[in-house]
Amino acid sequence: MNIRYRVDLTVDERDELRRLLSAGKCSARKLKRAQVLLAADGGASDAGIEKTVGASGSTIYRTKRRFVEVSLEAALSEEPRRGASRKLSGKEEALLVATACASPPAGRARWTLELLADEFVKLTEHESLSRETVRRRLAENDLKPWRKDMWCIPQVDAEYVARMEDVLDLYAEAPDPKRPVVCFDESPTQLIGEVREPIPAKPGQLERFDCEYRRNGTANLFVFLDAHRPWRKVKVTPRRAAGDFAHCMRELSDVHFPEAEKIRVVLDNLSTHSPSALYQTFPAPEARRILRRIEFHYTPRHASWLNMVEIEIGVLRSQCLDRRIDSRFLLQKEIKAWERQRNQTRARIKWMFTVEKARAKMGRAYPAPLNES
Repeated sequence: MNIRYRVDLTVDERDELRRLLSAGKCSARKLKRAQVLLAADGGASDAGIEKTVGASGSTIYRTKRRFVEVSLEAALSEEPRRGASRKLSGKEEALLVATACASPPAGRARWTLELLADEFVKLTEHESLSRETVRRRLAENDLKPWRKDMWCIPQVDAEYVARMEDVLDLYAEAPDPKRPVVCFDESPTQLIGEVREPIPAKPGQLERFDCEYRRNGTANLFVFLDAHRPWRKVKVTPRRAAGDFAHCMRELSDVHFPEAEKIRVVLDNLSTHSPSALYQTFPAPEARRILRRIEFHYTPRHASWLNMVEIEIGVLRSQCLDRRIDSRFLLQKEIKAWERQRNQTRARIKWMFTVEKARAKMGRAYPAPLNES
């Protein structure tokens, strides 16, 4: 490394490197080489570039050498590396991809790297194929045959659109204490206890806990969220039957919003979420009294994301429930503390999706109106 290479960029080359850095859409190595060239063009020494850019001395030397001896494009790209040639030809890689996308052998739920390697040996003249070769070729094609994603496409018909726009209109209303909008949903959770006492964290050592645990049953969380003010309420129950839902609606009416004229409740299509649940639980006059003060607004089927409380449940799970809690008493205590803190800090869900945005983004999916005769 006794040769000293001098970098003198043209105006066009300098502009090209700056555009490359501002876009930031290429590999980190390429960006670092661009920074090296710009710094060298500005008169910085190798030691200065190594300190400011964070590149090694060998990287700085090779980048400057390839720029001077070859071109700017060569300086930014990877040099050919020594090593064995690719074991699979283009046709063989295509065969491997097709095999990975096909059904696995009888008796197996999914392909593994070992299964693919064995199958490929049977289909070709290769005597052997390592799992690492299979993994690399699949990774290049963004394939992971051992993984599956579950998906559900809702039918966007007139009923879907009507329910969606009804809920979005509620969210867009100005706050009205006499007619509050409350999002409601439930979420089951497991009660998990420790078999052995965890070892607390200390300097130089993470907290440690045993992989074995004790399952102490389940509990259900009924979650209320005011769409227009920073208020939420979580009720812990042993189950989520129709009677539990009915008692939640009575508490909403008589305890949480006693002064409201009409409480608009946004909820999903669970079978227990119906006016009949109140008649199953209370005498008819009591059920009628509660229902006169409550108005149900249902989200479309397979569109629970339109219920704002789903976001709040996600926050609850990440902030409070992402650990082992072994009893309903402790669960209630911890959730109450979380709920108090969220309400005191006036935390809100910032809802951005509106009817106008729905029509703009989902306009093609909207049902076409019938032509008037």
